[in-house]
This record gives sequence, structure tokens and C-alpha cells, in this order.
Amino acid sequence: MIGCVDRRRSRLGRVGTIVLAMATGLTLVGPACAQSGEPIKIGYSMSLTGGLAPNGRSALLAQRIWEVETNAKGGMLGRPVKLIYYDDKSSPSEIPSIYTKLLDIDKVDLIIGAYGTALTAPAMPIVIQRKKTFIGLLGLAVNSQFNYPNYFVMGPYGPDAKPAFTEGFFDAALLQNPKPQTVAIVAADQEFSRNAAEGARENLQRSGLKLVYERAYPPATLDFAPIVRAIAAASPDLVVVCSYPPDSVGMVRAVNELRFKPKAIGGAMIGLQSTPVKAQLGPLLNGFIGEFTILQGAFQVSKAWAAWGSLGVVLGAAYLLWLYQRVMFGPVTQFANEDLPDLNLREYATLVPLVILAFWIGIYPKPFFALIEKPVQKIVEQVNPNFYQAERAKLPPAEFHAAAAETK
Repeated sequence: MIGCVDRRRSRLGRVGTIVLAMATGLTLVGPACAQSGEPIKIGYSMSLTGGLAPNGRSALLAQRIWEVETNAKGGMLGRPVKLIYYDDKSSPSEIPSIYTKLLDIDKVDLIIGAYGTALTAPAMPIVIQRKKTFIGLLGLAVNSQFNYPNYFVMGPYGPDAKPAFTEGFFDAALLQNPKPQTVAIVAADQEFSRNAAEGARENLQRSGLKLVYERAYPPATLDFAPIVRAIAAASPDLVVVCSYPPDSVGMVRAVNELRFKPKAIGGAMIGLQSTPVKAQLGPLLNGFIGEFTILQGAFQVSKAWAAWGSLGVVLGAAYLLWLYQRVMFGPVTQFANEDLPDLNLREYATLVPLVILAFWIGIYPKPFFALIEKPVQKIVEQVNPNFYQAERAKLPPAEFHAAAAETK
């Protein structure tokens, strides 16, 4: 879906209308229409290496699927489509030369944005100079400083993009009891993070919370422990982090290593949903149990919204399975494979207990935690003998004595 980033305009420009007509043509051109003529060339850069690569590769996969399916249906406007892309290495400095090459050497018919804000914004001066229609991919408020009428964005932000990115974070955090009072905001010094942080400040003012710490750090930062220590020293209830994947990973590791536990942290951390990042962080982002316990808490606040969220988890898993089947297997093209049998009894006997165990651990993990609780306590006491005494000292007297008796 192509959405206009500037909803204040009452109508699309002429060039924007042509772009929408081209997109609509995809639904009008069927397999019966023979492809003819030169292909319609669509050019862009994509982060295939560097910090944004996990997200960039996912986006490229979707675009390549669109290219194959569109050409299989007869192309666009009776012509085949051809994607021309170059690796921008997740570096904004690569963008101007890539888009100049696409326009001057490759002679593409349409240019679209790279992945995200920081890689889209550097292309805007070239786009404006050449008077091209430009479609961004998940760029956050890229056009706010240019106000270019032929810029469009594919992103679920709505007309007020900057605060929209962290609005849900603030709404969920404010449901806590007792209500949080203070906020810290940390952001990388680049376009996306600056825009998201600006929106977070708007949400903070609207919520009546107090800002106790704010910092912008260089995008090349590798050690996030000093940043987390500085945040912890301010003792905020909420922490808004506006970061790209490498920073998100570094921040998660530092927060866990320093045992920093605000009431809520996150807001605009890009990349944590990517499979490679989840695999890298492991138990620091335990998705299944975390999702279920979050939804379990949400049911206590709003059963309707929690049920809607649960449906999203289920449908998301179903979509991933459907996507994997299409990408990895696709339609059966070998006649001999049509008669392959499904799982046999032995395979069912192997898989069903594992599925039951996975659901058991996700829905009711307490028995499994009980098995490892005491060994974990012993390890923690060996590493930090005073850890549990310090934690218990924070409890009310009745809870302190109960916790002390429980560990004897």
C-alpha cells in the first residue's frame, strides 16, 4: 500500500497519480496479457551488509517475491518488471552515489527508498533536484524537513509520524499501577533516532511525565554500559531507546549485564524482531514466554485488547509458516512428488510430545523454573554473595521474612 506522507494535502499531484495508476495496473494485468517491450526498471539501494542487514535482507526477499509473482502474472502494464538494487552497506554515505548511478547509468524508470529513515533521507536532495517521484520504505518523517510534494512512504505512522512511533509504548506504560512518573530518553545521533526522540518528547509532555535524563550518542558507539549507568543514576521509571539494530543489541546486553530494571524500556528499538538478532541475544529476548506473560498481564487490564493481541500472535505464527512454505517449497513442480506421504505414525509420535512440551513451557513454566531456581541461586551467590541480601532488603518486612525462609 502506498500512503501519502503529507495528509494535509487534499489531492495527489499528477505524478503521484501516475504512480498509483501503475500500482493499480498490477491487479489489472493477468497471465493472459503477454509481456512485450523493455522491462520497467525499478531502482533502489538496500542494506545487505552492515548493521541494518537483517532488516534489509527481509525487505529484499519480499521485493524479489513481488518481482517473480508480478512477471508470472504478465508483468505491469504489459511489460516485465526488473529490480535493480545495490548494497548500501547500511551506510548513509553510500546513498548519493548509488542513486546517481541508478538514474544516470542504469536509466531506471522509478526509484524507491532504501530501508529506513537514515538511508532514505540522503537520497532526497537528488530526488528533489531531478524532480522524481520517490517512495520510501519505513522512513520516519523523512519529508518533514523537505516538504517535497512527490514523496510518499510505505509505513504505518499516519499523518503525525514522529509521536506515533512511541505512542503505544507510553499508552501501555501508563497503565501500570502505581503510575510511572519519570522518563529517560536516549537516541543515536542520526535521522531516525532524532525523529523518534522528538516524538517521544511530545508524548511525554502530553502524558504529564517528567523528563529526568536525555542523551544523544554517536551512531558508532560500541560500549553502552556507560550510557546505561548514567540512565540508572537518574532512576527513571520509563526509558525510551531510539536505536538501529547494532545499538539495540548493545543496549539490551548492557541493560541485562548491569541488572537495570526500570518499569518499562524500549519504544523505538529497531531490529529486535529480526530472527538473526533474536538468535544472537538468546534468552535475553525469550519471545514465547515473554509474549504469553505480557498478554496474561494485559488480560487484567482489558480483556478485549488482550484477546486482540493474542489473535495477532497466532496469526503472526500462521503467516510465518505460510511464508516459509511459499519461499522454501513453493508449488509442486515434479509430478513424482505429488504422491509423497504425509507424516507417518512414528514421526507423529516423535513430534507431538515436543509440541505439547513447548506449549506447556510457554503456558505454565513454573514447574521448570522450580527445577532450576536453586541451582541458579547458588551460582548467583558464588558470583555475587551479597546480591540476594540486597534484593531482600528492598522488600517490606513480611515479604522479606517469607523470602528468607523460602531459600533456606
